[in-house]
Amino acid sequence: MKFFDELRNLDRNNIGAWSKSVKWFFTTLVFLVVMLLGWYFYISDQQDSLDQLASKEETLKQEFAQKQAKSVNLEALQQQLDEMQDMLRQLLRQLPSKTEMPELLVDISQTALSAGLEIELFDPQSEQPKDFYAEEPIRLKMVGTYHQFGNFISGVASLPRVVILTMHDVSLTTQLPIGPNGEPPAGGKLVLEGTVKTYRYLEDEESADAKKAPAKAGGRR
Repeated sequence: MKFFDELRNLDRNNIGAWSKSVKWFFTTLVFLVVMLLGWYFYISDQQDSLDQLASKEETLKQEFAQKQAKSVNLEALQQQLDEMQDMLRQLLRQLPSKTEMPELLVDISQTALSAGLEIELFDPQSEQPKDFYAEEPIRLKMVGTYHQFGNFISGVASLPRVVILTMHDVSLTTQLPIGPNGEPPAGGKLVLEGTVKTYRYLEDEESADAKKAPAKAGGRR
C-alpha cells in the first residue's frame, strides 16, 4: 500500500525526491515499453518477409508443377514432333527430285506457251537449299489475256508431278487502259512480271549438306 501511496503522491517536478522503489518501477516500465516496441517492429518486418517468402513459395510451386507436367509429356511431345517431321518429309518427297527439275521447268514454259501466253523472259536462277527442300526461283515476264493466264494455272496444276508455284515481287499490269469496273478491256492483255519460285525435295545427303553449310559459314566468321 505504501508503494501505491507514493505513486499517487509523486511530485513530477522533483524526480530526485522519488524513492528508489518508484524510480526502479518507472525505469523497468520504460525498459519494457522500449523492448515491446522494438519487438513489435522487428516482428512486423519479419512478418512482411514471411508473407513475401510464402508468396514466392507459391509461385515456385506453380512453376514446378508446370515444368513437371512438361517433363512428363516431353517424351510424347518428342514422338509427335518426330512423326510430324516424317509426315513433312513424305509430303516433300511428292515434289520433283533434282533430276526431274530441268524437265519440270521445260513443262512449265511449255504449259505457258500452250495456254497462248507470250514468254518474254523465263530465266531460272540459282537454287537455294533449305532444311528438307530447295527453292528454284524463276525470273519471268509473260503477256496474255486473263483467260490465258487462267489456262496456264490450270495446266500447271494438271502436270503429272506435284508442282508448287509461289509469287514474289510480282506485278500484274495491263497493256491497255483498265475498264470502268476495274477489269481489263475486251481483248486487252495482262503483263505478269517478277519472280516465281518452285520447289523440289532434297535427298537425305543433300539435306545433311544444307544443314552443315550455315554452320561452316558461321565458323568462318
